Amino acid sequence: MSIWGYCIVAATIMLASALQASIGFGIGLLSAPIIALVDPALIPGTLIMIATIITLIVVVREREDIDLHGTKWALVGRVPGTIAGALLLAILPERGLAIMLALVVLLGVGLTSLGWIPVARRRNVVLAGAASGVLGTATAIGGPPMALVWQRKEGAGLRGTMSGFFLVGSLMSIAALAATGAVNGHTMAMFAILLPAALVGYVLSHGLNRVLDPQRLRVLAIGVSALGAVMLIGRELLAMGG
Repeated sequence: MSIWGYCIVAATIMLASALQASIGFGIGLLSAPIIALVDPALIPGTLIMIATIITLIVVVREREDIDLHGTKWALVGRVPGTIAGALLLAILPERGLAIMLALVVLLGVGLTSLGWIPVARRRNVVLAGAASGVLGTATAIGGPPMALVWQRKEGAGLRGTMSGFFLVGSLMSIAALAATGAVNGHTMAMFAILLPAALVGYVLSHGLNRVLDPQRLRVLAIGVSALGAVMLIGRELLAMGG
């Protein structure tokens, strides 16, 4: 990787880490498309490892505000959702499945914008966890379903609960990647090189958190979810055109 390539990747990681530490998700959403153009070998291993460190720090910082009950039921849905996502990938065309799931997310965002706010009861949280598992397995973007169902949570509660949920998922992903040999020397070396940029992003999130009142936080979380769905659809349509 050239020095300019490193600067681009480091800047992307820094900004994406600031977002991740502020709303509990978004690092893969914002950084993966850019990193894939500079050094595809960093995805998914290095990016997941960086995301794991940021989510771990946020979990420690916001530990008193984590909704452990909600996180537990979300993970109950996440496991079968992940399995379902893998099965669907084996049965359905990956591109069509990704577009279909992105459209479902956009539908949820649209309904939310019209005033519909799902209640974070057990059934809805399990369903959101399952949707996150399917979407994350199929497209590597699993945050939007959880952001929609937990949008009533305020600052620390949203960041901590989202991070707790994704910390477990990230550790499972790293274990799976290691078992398949996808974690290698290049993965570890780039993780060490890019980690300082991620930590700077975490520090920047403190300033961002101070200006994110509950309403702004909700709008940002929903907006990022919509952006993720649109970027996903655009990516797949461009691939189809190519």
